[in-house]
Amino acid sequence: MRNPIRHPDQAAVVKEAFGRIDSPARRRFLMGSLTLGGLSLLTGCDVTDSKGAETALERISRFNDQAQAWLRLAPTYPDSMITRPFPFNAFYAEDQVPRVDADSFRLEVSGLVADRHAWTLAELRALPQTDQVTRHICVEGWSAIGKWGGVPFARFLKRIGADLSARYIGFQCSDDYYTSIDMPTALHPQTLLALTYDGETLPARYGFPMKLRMPTKLGYKNPKHIQAIFVTNTYPGGYWEDQGYNGCDPNC
Repeated sequence: MRNPIRHPDQAAVVKEAFGRIDSPARRRFLMGSLTLGGLSLLTGCDVTDSKGAETALERISRFNDQAQAWLRLAPTYPDSMITRPFPFNAFYAEDQVPRVDADSFRLEVSGLVADRHAWTLAELRALPQTDQVTRHICVEGWSAIGKWGGVPFARFLKRIGADLSARYIGFQCSDDYYTSIDMPTALHPQTLLALTYDGETLPARYGFPMKLRMPTKLGYKNPKHIQAIFVTNTYPGGYWEDQGYNGCDPNC
């Protein structure tokens, strides 16, 4: 970083930096990923123009992604703290939620795996299940606590003989959404292939037939309506990642 500017008021620095970023969507995303650690980093950066401000804030966001790998567990909560109703959130209106037929559904598995057979919902529900009450944090600035149940994703990856030394897991969804995560995130003990919500079959509005629930990641990294999973060493990108949002690099 060049020409560092020292500001005694960190809040003013952040306000100024966000004000210099032209895109409202980018501002919301970076605000959602900023931490107190990021504030101290930002005080040594040149935020005198839009490019400099965005570079500084993106650096903080990448730092946060890397830090997730060092975290042990996200906080969990009692059922009494569940947000009811849990908010609907997607890149489309609720009346556009895809309707997936449970009987004909098959989860496609491909890439660096030993077992590539397509999974029925009955087969997935027969695997050992667990649940978690954790907080969903959206880049738009809101959060909510929900209860998801399903198969620990690490257990599923081992069951299909995934190459656990591979770098990425990619997801394709029934609503044309797609995203990817790094292998350490996939193997995190709280990463869940969720089949239920609050003790019931996962509703369509929350991602039926399944979603990936990762309480250590922002909401846009948690894909819903999953129809295909693939293991790869080539970075697959994602719906928001391909528009400039943080993805997975070799250090995340």
